[in-house]
Amino acid sequence: MSKIVLAAIALVAVSWATPAVVAQEAAAGERLFRQRCGACHHIATTRNGVGPHLQGVIGRTAGSVEGFNYSPALRDSGITWTPETLETYLANPIAMVRGTKMVQRFNNVDERTAIIQFLSSR
Repeated sequence: MSKIVLAAIALVAVSWATPAVVAQEAAAGERLFRQRCGACHHIATTRNGVGPHLQGVIGRTAGSVEGFNYSPALRDSGITWTPETLETYLANPIAMVRGTKMVQRFNNVDERTAIIQFLSSR
């Protein structure tokens, strides 16, 4: 099965989960976010770091945070961040947006799903 199909199944499974399971996954996502993303991105504040803050990222147009110096490729990509677009981007940012500054890849679908779940709750 392709990684995209597996990711879609994981996202659907998350949407059917009970509130307790969702809370557990959000906690795991928060831990992963702090470990894997927190050096560059803030979530508890709208302050930018090495990367733009990710507070309210779901539904936001890529490259639109005030005061952050995005690559022209990401700024002009026309992407709106959804769980699906984040899934693709986190799996391989450079493949999705050639010229992006972000090079960190998240190869584990479960980790991506947990991080996206956490970001969706903010």
